[in-house]
Amino acid sequence: MQWRLVLTTAAAAHTGRPARRATLTPTRCLGPDRCRGPGAQAPARAIVNAALRRTVTCSRLTHQRTGPCASAFPGEIKNHEYRVGLTPAGVRELVAHHHEVLIETGAGVGSGIADSAYEQAGARIATDAATVFAGAELIVKVKEPQPAECAMLRPGQVLFTYLHLAPDAVQARGLLAADCVAIAYETVTSPHGGLPLLTPMSEVAGRLSVHAGAHALEKAQGGAGILLGGVPGVAPAEVAVIGGGVVGYNAARIAVGMGASVTILDTAPRRLNELDTLFDGRLKTVYATREALEHSVCHADLVIGAVLLPGAAAPKLVSRAMLGQMREGSVVVDVAIDQGGCFETSRATTHQYPTYLEEGIVHYCVANIPGAVARTSTLALTNATLPYLLRLANQGYRQALHADAHLRAGLNVHRGAITHPAVAQGLGLPYQPALAAIGETG
Repeated sequence: MQWRLVLTTAAAAHTGRPARRATLTPTRCLGPDRCRGPGAQAPARAIVNAALRRTVTCSRLTHQRTGPCASAFPGEIKNHEYRVGLTPAGVRELVAHHHEVLIETGAGVGSGIADSAYEQAGARIATDAATVFAGAELIVKVKEPQPAECAMLRPGQVLFTYLHLAPDAVQARGLLAADCVAIAYETVTSPHGGLPLLTPMSEVAGRLSVHAGAHALEKAQGGAGILLGGVPGVAPAEVAVIGGGVVGYNAARIAVGMGASVTILDTAPRRLNELDTLFDGRLKTVYATREALEHSVCHADLVIGAVLLPGAAAPKLVSRAMLGQMREGSVVVDVAIDQGGCFETSRATTHQYPTYLEEGIVHYCVANIPGAVARTSTLALTNATLPYLLRLANQGYRQALHADAHLRAGLNVHRGAITHPAVAQGLGLPYQPALAAIGETG
C-alpha cells in the first residue's frame, strides 16, 4: 500500500521551510485502523506531530477502503459564489465514520456558517486553499474548479463537485492535465431516472429564474416596464418556459403564483400531461415544435430557458432571428447557461453583472444562480450529496463506483481520460467507458 507524507503550509509557516511531500516505502495494509508504514506506531488517520503538523494518510481512495479518509472542502472562488460543499452536520457524519475533515477558513461564511461551527463538529480549519488541496485525497466543492484550483489537484486525487464539462474545454484540459479523478454531481443518476444531485439546485434555479426575470422587466433594469402579474384592468405578462423538467416546473410554479400567463413547452407528451394535471389547467402546455417554439418566444415578455440534456452541451433552440421578433425590452433567462446556454445570443454573466442587452432583449445568463441564496442552496445541496460522499469516503472511489452504476454515471474524468459519453461528444474528445477506466477493485 502506497503512503504519502504531506507537510501542510501551516507546517511550513511553523518551521520556516517550504511545504514538501515525500513518498514512503510501500507496505501491506493491516486493516481499517492499523494501516501503517515501516516502523509506524499509530493509525494512519491521525499521525500528527504538534511541532510540524504533519499528517500521514494512506492513499486509500485509489484502492479499496483500508482506513479513514481525509476529505477537504475549499472555499469557492467563482464570482459571488457563497455556497460551501459541507455543513457542520455533514462534518459530524464524516467524523462519526472516523474520517478526517479539513475546511478552508471562511469557506462557510457566505452561507452563514462560522469556522467555529465546523471546529465544534470535529473539522480542522486550514489557513488557505493550498493547504486544503494538499491535505486530503478527496476534494469536495460546489462549482467547477477554476484554473488556479485545477493546478492544485494531484494525480489520483478525487474531485466531487458540479463540473458542467461539455461546453468548457478550458476546464476539461485542466482536469485532464491534473491526472485526477473527477466525479460530477450533475450526471449522477437515480434508479428512477432522475438526477438526484442536480435536482435541488435545479429547484432553486427554476424558482429564482422568475424572480430574476421579473426584476429585469423593470424599466430601470432595461426591461419593458411590465409587472409580471398585471393589475385589475391590465393584462399580466406572457411567460414562456422552454423545458418541462425540474427547472421548468419550478419556474412555472413561481410564474403562475405571481399571476403571469404561462406557457410551458416540452417534447415529451407524457410530461405535458403530467404538468397539465399538476397545474390543473392554470397554464398552457404546448408540444415544442419549431413553429410552436417560435410563436411562444415571439409573443412572450419573459422567456425561461430550462433545457437539459444530461452531461451534454445545451442545444441552441432560440435563434438570434427569433429574438429579433420579440418586443423590445423583453427578457430571456438562460438557466441552461452552465451547459452552454439554449439561446444563440447567450453568454455567461455573473451576479455582479447579471444582465446585458442584445437585439433589444435583456439577457440574464448567470451561471451560478443558486449562489444568490447560498444558505438555502448549501443546505439543500449537502442534504443530497452527503450519502454519496460517505460512500466515496467509506469505500474508496473504485469500490464505490463499481458497486453503484448510478454513482458511476457521475464519473466524467479519470486519470487523463473522459469517461462520460455526452461529455466526450461535447468536447470532441475520445471516450473511455468508466468501468474500463477504473479497472478492477482488488
